[in-house]
Amino acid sequence: VVITGVTFKDCPTDGFPSKREFKNLYQISDSVKTIIEKSTASIITGSFTYKCERLDYYYVTDTTWIRQRLANMYKTRFPNYTPYINIKADRNWSGYLDFLYPNEETLDYMGNQKVIMALQNAGDKLVKPRPVDHRAYFKTENDRNCFISYLTKKKFTVTSKDNNGKATFSLSLHFSRTDKVDLSSISKVTLDLGRQASQCNGDYDGWETVVLK
Repeated sequence: VVITGVTFKDCPTDGFPSKREFKNLYQISDSVKTIIEKSTASIITGSFTYKCERLDYYYVTDTTWIRQRLANMYKTRFPNYTPYINIKADRNWSGYLDFLYPNEETLDYMGNQKVIMALQNAGDKLVKPRPVDHRAYFKTENDRNCFISYLTKKKFTVTSKDNNGKATFSLSLHFSRTDKVDLSSISKVTLDLGRQASQCNGDYDGWETVVLK
């Protein structure tokens, strides 16, 4: 597996790149792809962005010259970025199966990233706490009441509940609480909500909030 990418500087407090920085990172990823595809048979299994670093994961059949070619590319084309190159044996594809393959926590993180990107694109600096609205769905009234008991302990406010849910999860629940919405803060909240909803045989369905500039 070849794990490579850069540390970037245009990095707000949530560790995620700005809209302008994303364009540069896409150019870097395209350059990496060109070098690897010209060097060996390969499969890209994904990318991961966290704490001001973006890395691409490639599985290759031949690593000859890849490190040198990548190092030269970073040095000549992207000298203002700190490169990362890690090449190691991974016959069992553990880098993909144990890390990149989206488990519960990764899916939650990815969903939060999408909402946060929309807020940032609208000019939100993600500094101020604000009311955050959440949704969850359940099959039975007992399951929904189970989750409401948890929400009460965590000081959430139930804003509405009705029977117009989705498919077999016909009972919906809307609730809110004032929280910070940077990636680290909101991910702690949503991961707990998702796990508790599952324990109550329900389905947590995400969050939304207002833009604060």
